[in-house]
Amino acid sequence: MKTGLLLAVLVYASLLLGAGLLFRRRLEGLEGFFLASRSLGAARVAFTLCASWIGAASLLVSTDEAYRVGLSAFWIIGLPAVLTLLILLPLAGRIRATTGSSLSDLMEARYGPAARHVTTVLIIWYMTVLAASQMAAAGSFLGGLLGTSPVAGLALAAGLVLVYSVAGGFPALSRVHVVQFLLLLAGVIGMIVSLGARSPWEEVRAAAARLGKSSYFDLLAGADRNLLIAASFVLAWTISPIAWQRIQAAKGERSARRGLAGAAAALALFYSGIVVAGMLFLTVHPGAAPGRPLVTVFISIGSSPVLGGMLFVAVLAAILSTMDAAVNAGALTLTGGLLRLRRGMGGAVRALTLARVSTALIAAAAFLTATRLGDILKTLGLASKIMAEGLFVPGLAALFMRRKAPWAGLLGLLCGGGYALLCFLDETGAVSLSLPAWPWSLPLGVGLSAAGFLAGFVLTFSRKWIKGYRARREQ
Repeated sequence: MKTGLLLAVLVYASLLLGAGLLFRRRLEGLEGFFLASRSLGAARVAFTLCASWIGAASLLVSTDEAYRVGLSAFWIIGLPAVLTLLILLPLAGRIRATTGSSLSDLMEARYGPAARHVTTVLIIWYMTVLAASQMAAAGSFLGGLLGTSPVAGLALAAGLVLVYSVAGGFPALSRVHVVQFLLLLAGVIGMIVSLGARSPWEEVRAAAARLGKSSYFDLLAGADRNLLIAASFVLAWTISPIAWQRIQAAKGERSARRGLAGAAAALALFYSGIVVAGMLFLTVHPGAAPGRPLVTVFISIGSSPVLGGMLFVAVLAAILSTMDAAVNAGALTLTGGLLRLRRGMGGAVRALTLARVSTALIAAAAFLTATRLGDILKTLGLASKIMAEGLFVPGLAALFMRRKAPWAGLLGLLCGGGYALLCFLDETGAVSLSLPAWPWSLPLGVGLSAAGFLAGFVLTFSRKWIKGYRARREQ
């Protein structure tokens, strides 16, 4: 079995490197490296959105959650993903019209340089933790099936992503994501068909009743926790640079909107299938070993060698496609920040070199973070807190504001982002503050950000009014 999986890894790596490196065109500056020169059609936008969204939590965590709680697992990743894309549909025009190529540029245009610096720190932090969550998943997944240590699995996944990300930038990613999404679909469809043939739906109902899972088919079960998790992801992903980057990389607003709509439809079907697969596991593997994802168990002992290899590659595709998206989007923000610090870095060649160095730095930081964080869903939740509590309120407001409001943006970022930082340190054990755990911390964090934004808004325009009033009095 291990020999076959190792062969699958080699074939998969060859496909990715071929897609990422063989069809490269000369990159034209930072816009070419990070936005594919704004040339993506609707299909490529949809492919890269889907591939970026379907990560380790989509396959490993969502399947296990569906096995454990039933139909309500759709709230964990599926509903937030689809809802976020539908929210972004009417915002696509505004996002494409924003100043510059990143969220940091927009924040500076609306709130000033200080807000840009805070935004840059929050985004780099978010992307690093998001990439780390996928690396942690890769380490445990590869270790469980190939017998390698978690660190070796981390290094293998990070090294593969780094090769085509550094060499080809976002154009390479958008090609690789087509391959990854197709492999992902093939493996998941094969798993669902195999499980469905072994486990009729009536047996699932009988097993749920026998085990006392009375709410197994209730979509609204556990609504209090699930609603907070879904809200955390929706707020974070609506303002996520990953989605905004793909909207801006489209060759036109129509292509961006069609890509968003196509991705929403595809993800709705995909996550429905994942939930169904998790529920079917209730009779196929009722005694799965604690701590081992069901998909991993199925690959090891529950599937044929061919299906096991396909599903093994599908999980790798899910993990790596989200990892490379996070690394690239984080490098976009880091490169912009470094260029502003080093204004002498003129010329497209030097800027591209800095972009590649930034990509490597984000990957290295994510690798170090992944060695300390092992719980995929918790790590993903901690990452979403950064965007939801720190950036959602001032970031979304910036799309609609016409006048600058420096204090509004800065106080919103500091209040929400500061609270997210304290919660992050508390949950990782760096400090002991007894703050509410994720997702229960979400309402207070977003509330603090909104309160800071409102206070700063009042302060900004009251000062302008007082200044104008004094000027009129002097006349």
